[in-house]
Amino acid sequence: MTGARLSQNRTTGSTSSDDDGRASERWRGVLTCLLGVAWLVDAALQYQHYMFTQAFPRETIRPTAAGNPGWVHDPIEWSATLMSHHLILLNGVFATVQLLIAGGLLWHRTRKPALVLSAIWGLLVWWMGEGLGGILTGPVSLLGGLPGAALLYVVIAVLLWPRRGVPRDRSQRSVAAAGPLGRVAALGLWMALWIWFAIETLLPANRTASAMHDTVAGMADGEPHWIRSINTWAAELLAGRGLVVSVVLAACLVLIALCVFLPSTTRPGLILAIVVSLAIWVIAQDFGQIATGTATDLNTGPLLALLALCYWPVKPQTHSMSPTCR
Repeated sequence: MTGARLSQNRTTGSTSSDDDGRASERWRGVLTCLLGVAWLVDAALQYQHYMFTQAFPRETIRPTAAGNPGWVHDPIEWSATLMSHHLILLNGVFATVQLLIAGGLLWHRTRKPALVLSAIWGLLVWWMGEGLGGILTGPVSLLGGLPGAALLYVVIAVLLWPRRGVPRDRSQRSVAAAGPLGRVAALGLWMALWIWFAIETLLPANRTASAMHDTVAGMADGEPHWIRSINTWAAELLAGRGLVVSVVLAACLVLIALCVFLPSTTRPGLILAIVVSLAIWVIAQDFGQIATGTATDLNTGPLLALLALCYWPVKPQTHSMSPTCR
């Protein structure tokens, strides 16, 4: 009788583990598709007319070199010069690479090579196109796109890499914890990233009375009227309140950083992360400025929300579900 009970427990535990693994893989597939959609939007933006004009290397790429050390500055100058000489060919290649990444992520058979290409391409763009997101040139604001969209593509691609097995800790079972970094490193990465955001938010240049007002108000150029009205409303709301808002925002970012360490706070903290990320995307990043015709990506807001979903605890599903994205 005892042996039968032990056998039943083993069978139940194995079934539960299998259910958890299947649920995690389904959720990983959904998130991989969302990453593919983000790359698809970026590819479409890269095919815009503006990107095939000399304004793109001159006004978008080259300015990111300013203030950076030589190992960042010189490659950016080189890439901007090379693009100016072979603009149509190279920009067509850039857009097509992003389109291939998107297609690879949206089709389950090519996800692994697409994730590798996503990480490699993201690193190259972050270095030679975004100047490391400006993190070496002085205070950078989360509102202004810290740490750079391309770096977030790299981080998300790493977290989404499929790995056999699932974490032992059921309370923290998520795609990130089941990824190649493992639970401890994945949680450490989350905490380090959001604590960094909080520290940057409290730097003197970012907490002045007018800092946030100026950032939001400065985004209005080239935007349609309805987006400019959002900028105007938000800028008026932030006028003279930079210090208070910075402290409140930093406190929220710290709570977000720590939320993943307790099962009871994980979901509320991740919801807060998504709300903050999307609010910044709408109010301070103007939907990535995609309405201006000069945007190269969605900016960091949606990607930070996607990153939060990578840490969302996955419930085991005992019933069959059809994969969302083939």
